[in-house]
Amino acid sequence: MAKSYKRHIAKTITWRTVGTVDTILLSWLITGNAYTGLKIGFSEVITKMILYFVHERIWFNIKAGVTRNGDSRKRHIAKTVTWRIVGTLDTMMLAWWISGNPFTGLKIGLIEVITKMVLYYLHERTWYNFDYGLHKRRNKQLQNNKLKKAQEVSYSDE
Repeated sequence: MAKSYKRHIAKTITWRTVGTVDTILLSWLITGNAYTGLKIGFSEVITKMILYFVHERIWFNIKAGVTRNGDSRKRHIAKTVTWRIVGTLDTMMLAWWISGNPFTGLKIGLIEVITKMVLYYLHERTWYNFDYGLHKRRNKQLQNNKLKKAQEVSYSDE
């Protein structure tokens, strides 16, 4: 299995954990029923993991926002927005289906837009600090930095 797949699977699991806890709490607060909150939260575990993995694979192949020094903050913000659109639509549909009330799905989805965007951005920035599954990219960055330093040294010798 390619290292990038391992990274995306690991990110999928960590994000889904954070996202599910947030959804359960929001659903419980909005419906006033802990059981409904649990049903909504756990029902989206499967759908969201599949959707998130596909989202990660798509963004892995999009090179916008990738610089010599890594991914830019703009790229992380773009990923946050695109994921939030997909994730919110999924949550709204599931909450509507489970609660039987379209307004419950709408309320959960609208509040979740804010909480999940903040949490997702923090998740992306946290994962950016870990090399797990990115050895090839990090090694290339190190080679570029060594080459740059070597050029600086050779220019200073002239």
